[in-house]
Amino acid sequence: MNSPQRMRRATIRDVARAAGVHPSTVSRALGNGGQANALVNAETRARILRIAAELNFRPDIAARTLKTGQSHTVGVLLPDLTNPLFPPIVRGLEDRFAEDGFVVLLGNTDDDAQRGELVLEGLLSRGVDALVVATARRDGTQFLELSRRLPIVLINRVFDDQLVPSVATDEVAGVRMAVEHVYRLGHRRIAHVAGPQDLSTGRNRYRGYVAEMGRLGLTVEDSMVCRASLYSPDEGSRCARELLQGPHERPTAIVAANDMLAIGCYQALHALGLNCPEDVAIVGFNDAPFSDLLSPPLTSIRFPHYQVGLEAAQLVLERIADPSAPIKVIFLPPELVVRGSTCTKSTT
Repeated sequence: MNSPQRMRRATIRDVARAAGVHPSTVSRALGNGGQANALVNAETRARILRIAAELNFRPDIAARTLKTGQSHTVGVLLPDLTNPLFPPIVRGLEDRFAEDGFVVLLGNTDDDAQRGELVLEGLLSRGVDALVVATARRDGTQFLELSRRLPIVLINRVFDDQLVPSVATDEVAGVRMAVEHVYRLGHRRIAHVAGPQDLSTGRNRYRGYVAEMGRLGLTVEDSMVCRASLYSPDEGSRCARELLQGPHERPTAIVAANDMLAIGCYQALHALGLNCPEDVAIVGFNDAPFSDLLSPPLTSIRFPHYQVGLEAAQLVLERIADPSAPIKVIFLPPELVVRGSTCTKSTT
């Protein structure tokens, strides 16, 4: 018994023959937006799209890559796929890229340098047209060099010299809001669980803490700052214990550099028999989707995650179209979201 013959894949010539047009017209009509689409009138393009769907036509990506030198894929490097901060950012990336026919390839590094190298090499070997990076350190030597031959945009990260396009929130302003908030509630012993200082988020949020404490006339004591090595609940718990258990006077409020660290602060309070916010108020940063589900709900600094993705994708597309385009660094405004983890502290 003969095996069934495999169905032949429809080609651009098949679509062209059915539509009564030249194959080059089909190619332009099925292009990825911009000038190519504009060369085909709307009625003809609509007819070609309908026929292509009827024939179940799918572009040959490999052939198109060989012809144009573009794969229409963008690699995205994330430090931790399980962090709820990133799904809305990725959704923004995907939505904007899809408009121009680009597909996102995700790479998770687990915030590990060695794994990051392997993931990066894997994306580059697949011929991605650009990279969106959420894993870069402040000096950014590796990605700065790579940006000379491939469009790269940073998300939630900024290099110290700002020589690579980036989209982030105003970290300094956000933490200043958090410190001022608990100060206005009566807190004076305000501690900071800082993020990793080799990351722009950790460094700039620490800078915001120091700046606002100074503006309010409060001393930044060494015993009131603990630096985490990772943005993780375990590190948040370790830092909170250090802040709360020393021989010094205990803080009445903790401003954490992100919500994952704030979760660790919750865990430390519980382990030490302390309550939030009655004993210690806590503020996070990022306003991750779980923030309002904690007990008590977490006061946090919010920024528009989805918009970060949209803006970053737009910068990538601009760099692909014109690699010499001016470098843009976009800071989106933060917003304080007050919930149950902060309360009034008596100053008497």
